[in-house]
Amino acid sequence: MYLGDADVPYTNYTSAEYAQAEYDHMWSKVWQWACHVDHIPESGDYYVYDVGPHSALIVRTTDGTIKAYYNACMHRGTQLRGAGTCGFAAQFKCPFHGWTWSLDGDLVDLPDRWDFPHVGDETHRLPQLQVDVFAGFVWVNFDPDAAPLQDYLGVLPAHFAEFDIDDRYVEAHLRKRLPANWKAAAEAFLEAYHVRETHATGKLGDEVTTQYDIFPPNISRFVHTSGLDSPQRPVPRTEQQILAHLTRNLRLGQEPLQLPEGMRARDFYAKYVQGEMSKKYGRDFSHLSESLTLDSIEYFAFPNAFFFPGLQLGMVYRFRPDPNSIDHSYFDLLMLRPRPLDGEVPPPPEVVELDVDDSYTLVPAFGGLGKVYDEDTSNMAAQTRGFRSSRKRGQTLGNYQEVRARHLQQRVREFLAAGGFTPAD
Repeated sequence: MYLGDADVPYTNYTSAEYAQAEYDHMWSKVWQWACHVDHIPESGDYYVYDVGPHSALIVRTTDGTIKAYYNACMHRGTQLRGAGTCGFAAQFKCPFHGWTWSLDGDLVDLPDRWDFPHVGDETHRLPQLQVDVFAGFVWVNFDPDAAPLQDYLGVLPAHFAEFDIDDRYVEAHLRKRLPANWKAAAEAFLEAYHVRETHATGKLGDEVTTQYDIFPPNISRFVHTSGLDSPQRPVPRTEQQILAHLTRNLRLGQEPLQLPEGMRARDFYAKYVQGEMSKKYGRDFSHLSESLTLDSIEYFAFPNAFFFPGLQLGMVYRFRPDPNSIDHSYFDLLMLRPRPLDGEVPPPPEVVELDVDDSYTLVPAFGGLGKVYDEDTSNMAAQTRGFRSSRKRGQTLGNYQEVRARHLQQRVREFLAAGGFTPAD
């Protein structure tokens, strides 16, 4: 989809007024995933989700339903639970004066109630946020007038109908502070145009074949293929060479795989991966296509959610602004894996916190991908500095390969315009 070719102003990343407008008119209006359902499996389990000044208190109530409340006491505004915390609570008591609410949001204790004749049980219930579940994640929206999540997600429910993402569990979770505005950080993962220079040799032909799609208004996708030559490669690789590339990250000491006569490396390796994953997770994956098995299929739900429905690359991303620095953001990276047929899985792991200079390779669960993610984020600090030092005052995007970045930028501006904010480019 052609979305124009005008430069994207660097002030979209560097302006404090622009960032504040995002908090006021975008983050307060969009659906965003807050936690996985496995984080709150039992009644009384709660999880706090924060984005900038906004904070949601998500809880599994007494009857097993999921509710989300604005994380603020109805007395003098103190947060009921600390930012980024999770745990169990039989009720929510304010740590300041002891006002207390049930899991269902009812005001159950007001110390010295005689002094508050103007407070009613209904007027001072905990106000609820809109909340829903999709793909195994709990989503919230801070706008009480927002359209339902299913409407917001557009094509995503239909596309995900056979992906079984809601039948996966969180195997690993890291959170890294990045030296880039949240939009610049997200945009680094919206295209494969960077692969030849950032991840490969920099030579013509080391690109990957990638399809890009926009599904207005909130969804985009790429399909970044594995085990296929770029049409720009001067001398195509043999199938055995392709197989050697596909298997370059096999564990040390393992015998190299031998390609059967007349078989494509991509087809052979897909069957190998299906077999290995079947052994590990006790499921039969032989019905999956080569693409669903091997390819980097990435769906983006505006403004900050990335889902990979594939078998081998089952990641989920989330990007959030750092409220203390416009030049930094937080990147949540989760690895989802198929639930074994017996349903027995460990509880969600503790989040591994990484600072700007920490390597992803410190988290063994991500294996060889750690080096790739280090490469993905290696350019961010230089780009952030370049936003301010460049004489040219905006970035030039490709019409096809970088269309998803333009889509993100245009959606942000649409929300800001709807809120009455006009940026000074």
